[in-house]
Amino acid sequence: MRVLYERCAAIDVGNAVVAVAVRLPGDGPDGRVTHKRVFKTFYGVLREAAHWLTSLGVTHVAMEATGIYSMPVYHALLEHGQFDADWLAHLLECGLLRGSFIPPADIKAVRDVIRYRAKVVQARTSEIQRLGGVLQDAGIKLGNVASSIASKSGRTMIEALTGGERRPDALADLAIGRMRSKLSDLAMALEGRFSSHHALMCRLHLDHIAHLEQMIARLDAQIETMMQPYRTEQDLLATIPGIGQLAAAAIISETGADVRAYFPSAAHLASWAGICPGNHESAGKQRSGKRRHGNQNLQPVLAEAAWSAARHQGYLQSLYHRHVMKSGGYRSTSAKNKAIITVAHAILIIVWHVLATGTPYQELGADYFDRRLDPERETRRLIAKLEALGHQVTLDAAV
Repeated sequence: MRVLYERCAAIDVGNAVVAVAVRLPGDGPDGRVTHKRVFKTFYGVLREAAHWLTSLGVTHVAMEATGIYSMPVYHALLEHGQFDADWLAHLLECGLLRGSFIPPADIKAVRDVIRYRAKVVQARTSEIQRLGGVLQDAGIKLGNVASSIASKSGRTMIEALTGGERRPDALADLAIGRMRSKLSDLAMALEGRFSSHHALMCRLHLDHIAHLEQMIARLDAQIETMMQPYRTEQDLLATIPGIGQLAAAAIISETGADVRAYFPSAAHLASWAGICPGNHESAGKQRSGKRRHGNQNLQPVLAEAAWSAARHQGYLQSLYHRHVMKSGGYRSTSAKNKAIITVAHAILIIVWHVLATGTPYQELGADYFDRRLDPERETRRLIAKLEALGHQVTLDAAV
């Protein structure tokens, strides 16, 4: 093969060390020579590695994307000019290399905060579940009556329990709002064997939940501040059903605001995110329809947006219904999950077009698929289906 770049290097990135191989003109059989060195991954040592590459006149460097381990190497190379965006673009264009999407520094910072927020929210959910476990152990069935034990009414009752109140009627009377319509059930649910041990555990869980909620509020404020430069893009995404301001911020933090610069088409974005079905065909047979791994942080955001969109009348709800019925109907959990992936994929396609064109989402309408239907073709399909079931069909023109 023709050598395009005379002085280039490849880096194998690990946690503790990086192995660097440099290809240069030399006295080898092909007129080339390889120099190899291993460096520890301390940042100062990585800068020495970058300096070594510069001293050899290396102009192009390739390395495998290995998540957090590759980023210090990447930044050390940047400091010494070991980065050629045109080269990466050329290789990608020729299909020789699929480059990793590395967001701008400010987007990367927002991404870190939003991903951490997701972890804190998960921790809060786990802590609420532990609190529920303590109540169950004490025979308190509050979760059977209240929609959430973490609601204002639920917490007030648990606070009273930890404070020494044990009378079921008195505890139930602390309910507010719609919960007051369930006073009799609440009184029965709040009668148990709540001991001092349960009170201690509940107190610790409540305090931890409150602390996590303070962290979430602080992170929300930080995200709000950091997203100011991308307010226009955030507001555009919020026009899509199922996507609120926080989800919009999460999407931008994962895909970047300038999607055209990183993803040539909506299909590229969907493939990168791993939110489109796989296509494994062999000998004319479909082997697998599993999705690729893709971006594990973006997928839950899109899935949550899809569930929200499926509850609101419009094109996306119609798409959800269409694919649920196609995959087995509403009694099938698998059918509903498959349909949600379809809706999530549609949302991501819309995201690309909204960001690429800078225009808000235009609702297609709940009757979108009906409008596209060919009446004659649908009539023939329904007649064939009825005849297959043993019916004789006669059509009369509508008056």
